[in-house]
Amino acid sequence: MKSSSSLPDAPAAPSRRELNKAATRQAITDAALALLRSKGPGGFTAEDIAESAGISRRTFFNYFNSTDAALASVTHGFLDIVIRQLQLRPAEEPLLEAAQAALMALADPRTVEPLAELFALTQHSQLMAHTELEAWDHCRAQVFTVARDRVAAAPDGSDELYVHALAGSVISCGKAAMEVWFSRRGPDLSPASLAELRQLLIDAMALLGSGFTPPAGAGTSTSPATPARTSAPSAAHSS
Repeated sequence: MKSSSSLPDAPAAPSRRELNKAATRQAITDAALALLRSKGPGGFTAEDIAESAGISRRTFFNYFNSTDAALASVTHGFLDIVIRQLQLRPAEEPLLEAAQAALMALADPRTVEPLAELFALTQHSQLMAHTELEAWDHCRAQVFTVARDRVAAAPDGSDELYVHALAGSVISCGKAAMEVWFSRRGPDLSPASLAELRQLLIDAMALLGSGFTPPAGAGTSTSPATPARTSAPSAAHSS
């Protein structure tokens, strides 16, 4: 019999139809990001994205209802990876510890690159404010779903207020990490910069898990490529 600490079974392999849909979605998001780089905010339409992706306008709207939604989905790939890692954590592990471990499991800093690039490209643009909100709202919904499922599996059952507050707090900490990273690095997407962003995200989860207890040496700065750890000194600068 499987113990309570056993990891979930691996999901079934996706069908060819699912793979084709995923490939189309990825082509659309790649095209949207490329157009954002080359033409800037507000410089292209859904029709431009469809043409660049090699699909029809109708197909574009089968996947996304706006250019904002297509751009927001750029970050979803990163989030999906984190969610998959989170779902692999033991069911009895506290959610914030599981979230931190999931981020630590992303050893390649390049996994955060789409998240970082969209954040950098949407700063200082009123036209892109809705895109950023769309991306973070998707993140909040995903985190809420995972939190609800994990808390519901606990012996004392789920609590609606707790789950809503937790999901919102996780997203706020993630945004704080992004803002601190951008204030330090700007649009720099070098491996060292991405490693710092990954660490800030890990540290932000640690701060939340500790109840925002100020870490020892909070006034000292950290190096960009600080190894993964369970304390959270680098994120302390976000306050």
